[in-house]
Amino acid sequence: MKTIEMGYRPTAKQAEFHGCGADEALYGGAAGGGKSKAIVMDALARCLAYPGTKAYIFRRTYRELEDSVIAEARMSYPREVAKYNVARHEMDLVNGSQIRFRHCADPADRYEYAGCEIQWLYFDELTSFEREVYDFLKTRLRARKEMGIRPVVRCASNPGNIGHAWVKAMFVDPAPPGETAEHRVFSRALGREKVFTTVYIPSLPTENPYLSEDYIFELERKPEALRRALLEGGWDAFQGQVFTEWRDERAHYRDGLWTHVVEPFDIPPAWPRYMSFDHGYTKPFSCGWWAVSPEGRAYRYREWYGGTGVPDEGLRLSPGEIARGIAERERECEAREGIRVDRVCDPAIFDASRGDSVARQMEGAGIYFRRGDNSRIAGKMQLHERLRFDGSGRPGLQVFSTCRDFIRTVPALCYDPGRCEDVDTRGEDHAYDETRYFVMSRVWKKQG
Repeated sequence: MKTIEMGYRPTAKQAEFHGCGADEALYGGAAGGGKSKAIVMDALARCLAYPGTKAYIFRRTYRELEDSVIAEARMSYPREVAKYNVARHEMDLVNGSQIRFRHCADPADRYEYAGCEIQWLYFDELTSFEREVYDFLKTRLRARKEMGIRPVVRCASNPGNIGHAWVKAMFVDPAPPGETAEHRVFSRALGREKVFTTVYIPSLPTENPYLSEDYIFELERKPEALRRALLEGGWDAFQGQVFTEWRDERAHYRDGLWTHVVEPFDIPPAWPRYMSFDHGYTKPFSCGWWAVSPEGRAYRYREWYGGTGVPDEGLRLSPGEIARGIAERERECEAREGIRVDRVCDPAIFDASRGDSVARQMEGAGIYFRRGDNSRIAGKMQLHERLRFDGSGRPGLQVFSTCRDFIRTVPALCYDPGRCEDVDTRGEDHAYDETRYFVMSRVWKKQG
């Protein structure tokens, strides 16, 4: 039997990626860690080991596929084992397996794959995809029992882009790098529980012996946020991030210096209170409660985020149900202390062109709003101003550490590539939107 030399010598981190036993794995973080190489070689190894299986490798567009993973595969796969079909964007392997390169430029494109059976599912630059695309394509992941295999998902990505928040929440936050996180899911249909596992395997350009030093020096010269993302693989600062002022410094939660996240404290009853609201049904709604100090600094001290726990998926509550939930939360605190709450919201909820408006339905439960200012750029600039630190290290807006959905979503927002000054609304922007209504109601003057 002829021996075929693959010519692939994985780095230590690539080898860890290939050998990990998690159901779903994310590789990368920084630039230059060999992400595309790891993806295409992992797919090849699995397809050769299990004849007749299919691997699907997704990127946002075919142009991105051709410039990255397809080019890498055509360069790396020995011709003796893999033949590329240009018209079908597929690699046909000698053992009957296939590696298919596919795109999903719009969330609706995911339905093109409704009839697929995928044994090995890959995403290159996972943060360029919406969560609903990822979740739907995972439903195509299956194998007949006689195949004797366990299908897996393998991904690679840099920080940033529209999926930054959900990818970070799913892979980076649950466990330290390289350690497997367990997620328990109960099946009502089967009447039992199963544990699914995820792992994040970071790679750095300095760990890739095939890179030249010139590349490292080039990354060192980038602006701080870009350098931290591409050189250090940081998930708290990245290219395209809107609110680069954001700092979450756990060591300063108590003294509140040089951080936007603070430890909860007892708010004086005399401080004015506000509530901001962004409505959602299939997408989350978001409620934020604010207190303003005598100096004008705003503190987000409580929130109610109408999500299921799956990023950007709403609870599907009616306006009346949301209103009753707001009233119940305010009775537990503000009403008991005799504090009046000034509520502000998206003016769109007053639209009555198709029957009773959302606002009118909420009024039926005793919750009243005034129309907020929905000026997108002005609101964004107001938030920038409030996030700036003054000379003493204090910003104009801070968030209690218990407001986890604000902390999870707002710092992860990216710029819209088509509107360079605005936030990309494909991201999870609901807490951000209601924050805009609040900050526009309390304009903050520049501090020293």
